Amino acid sequence: MKTSRLPLPSLTGSARRPMSRDKADTLLLLVSCAIVLVPHAGHLPGWIIPACIGLLLWRGWVTFHGMQMPPRWLLLPVAALTMGGVYWTHRTLFGQEAGVSMLALLLTLKLLEMHAKRDLFVVLFLSFFLILASFFYSQSIATACMTIVAVIAMLTTQLSFQYTGVVPPLRKRLRLGAMILGLAVPLTLVLFMLFPRIQGPLWGLPQDTGSGRTGLSDSMSPGNISRLAQSEEIAFRAKFDGTPPPKSKLYWRGPVLGNYDGRTWTALQAHAPSRQPIRIHPHGAPVRYQVTLEPHGRRWLFALDVPQTRPEVDNFQVTVSPDLEILATRPLNERVRYDAASFLDYALQPEESRHALQAWLALPPGFNPRTLEFGAQLRRQHGSDNAVIDAVLRYFRKENFRYTLEPPPLGRDVADEFLFSTRAGFCEHYSNAFVILMRAAGIPARVVTGYQGGEVNPDDGFLTVRQSDAHAWAEVWLEHLGWTRVDPTAAVAPERIETNLGNVLPRRVLGGLVTFDAGKESWLSSLYRLRYSWEALNNAWNQWVLSYTPERQRNFLKWLGFEDVSWRTLAILMTALGCAVLALTMLPLLFQRRKTDPVDALFQTLCKNMARRGIARAVHEGPRAYAARLTAQESPLPPNQKAAAAGFLTLYEHLRYGLPDEKATDGALTQLKSLLAECR
Repeated sequence: MKTSRLPLPSLTGSARRPMSRDKADTLLLLVSCAIVLVPHAGHLPGWIIPACIGLLLWRGWVTFHGMQMPPRWLLLPVAALTMGGVYWTHRTLFGQEAGVSMLALLLTLKLLEMHAKRDLFVVLFLSFFLILASFFYSQSIATACMTIVAVIAMLTTQLSFQYTGVVPPLRKRLRLGAMILGLAVPLTLVLFMLFPRIQGPLWGLPQDTGSGRTGLSDSMSPGNISRLAQSEEIAFRAKFDGTPPPKSKLYWRGPVLGNYDGRTWTALQAHAPSRQPIRIHPHGAPVRYQVTLEPHGRRWLFALDVPQTRPEVDNFQVTVSPDLEILATRPLNERVRYDAASFLDYALQPEESRHALQAWLALPPGFNPRTLEFGAQLRRQHGSDNAVIDAVLRYFRKENFRYTLEPPPLGRDVADEFLFSTRAGFCEHYSNAFVILMRAAGIPARVVTGYQGGEVNPDDGFLTVRQSDAHAWAEVWLEHLGWTRVDPTAAVAPERIETNLGNVLPRRVLGGLVTFDAGKESWLSSLYRLRYSWEALNNAWNQWVLSYTPERQRNFLKWLGFEDVSWRTLAILMTALGCAVLALTMLPLLFQRRKTDPVDALFQTLCKNMARRGIARAVHEGPRAYAARLTAQESPLPPNQKAAAAGFLTLYEHLRYGLPDEKATDGALTQLKSLLAECR
């Protein structure tokens, strides 16, 4: 029985010889397995990848030096030790994390226990499972590209072990592996577009979307928003129906804070039954847009100030608080997309009851005495609420206040030290001091946090809002106007509201080692703008690949003209298009197949005929030597068949080894067929 070739260099030759075929193939397999493990390096427990690297190096040492494979009595304790480590780390052998850890270790352990080709296929299958498991962590473009590289590497390795003769160069094998993967792309697209979708990720929630993100908090104290100012992480993207509003109108409403303990603002714990229903008196038509919100582990959804209606989000129940906070019933640990409409000019709750407004006047006793006295003084000097507000904003503009990310530290009386001593701060310092002054002057006020502005990506037209756009402003309640937005930061740094933070404060890259002004032209700022293209590509991936929901699939099929979008319709359409794509993929391959030469086909037929009669052609025999043996005296062929066979082989020798003549070949084919018939 014919046995398969063993992929073990120690069994096929000495290590002192030049690089053997088996040794080269096995080293290629080790490199491919290392590529498969790369996406898991940052997600598995800290000891798993070093253990896998150690096992790979052990196998490489055995391969390169032509040593014997380690005995089973040594491998069994190593396997038991690693599986015990998995259990000790995860406290279980089941589940996603423990399963991926065991899969990585089993892959590298199996490399030390390969004895036949079936073991090679086990390694290949384990590798493909690990490639799929990388999507547990992330479904980004980088993960998809790494997956493509790993698949091509494993296909190339599999091809290398399949060759029985001369092995093509590695470059050609890589090209063939990439071509095999490319042939699967059309069918993959059909399955992606038409396979019945389920709501949510197919493999469960990726870990990168479930982890906590840096973003707005449910409280505000001096310094916590300025820490976000240097973060370029994207909070959400928005696509407007038409031209986006000016940046001075882009206030993305988030948590509303009304309870103050002397240093930190938190949400006001008011009783909902005592609050008036939300009443919005809009001025003008609403602005409509779509928001793609990145996961942030909180319940807030963001909309322009103020939202017209409660947005609808798939798989989430959404409510609107009496303070116009849009809240999901559970944390947003996955990317969501929703349509929204907002009024930019409005009167918000002008009929608010005096009882409810009292909650927005409370201040803790014993804190910021100078600020409280200053607010009371402003009330005595200026009669109306509007005059008090103008006086505070004028105070911010005329005094030597600075807008900075690095304000000096503040003590117990935060507002006193900021207003009368340091006069340097970020948006939370100004909104904090402003709201305290308003309450001290008898004007209901509250802090609103969220994001302000955004940056339109010229490559795709989406407005990108980053964590660096986090902002805090104030709302005051005025007679007949209701809750009115006042941004004290605009009095000190109006360019922060009209443009982006990067045009006001220098940007830092490489961990703060390099600082540059994004608002000024330089080679570094030009290079920095290349992120537009990368972010547009990522956004397209998120919008059309990761967010290809059942609703989008239904809309796509309706666009194609299919009104009935049932599972039966999808199955029929997927089968029909899949077969069509397979046919179109196979046709070029069929046409590229090497066609058998008709002269050689007739020669092979003669050889098979003679072999059945006991006169098989030897491998080394040419047509002339074979003709001599067929026409020999001891040949069992009748005289007429000997003559026909001799004529056939003489003509074949002339056609195959003589000067080419197409006209003579056409006539000779007929003569060969006639002689072949006589030989039968």
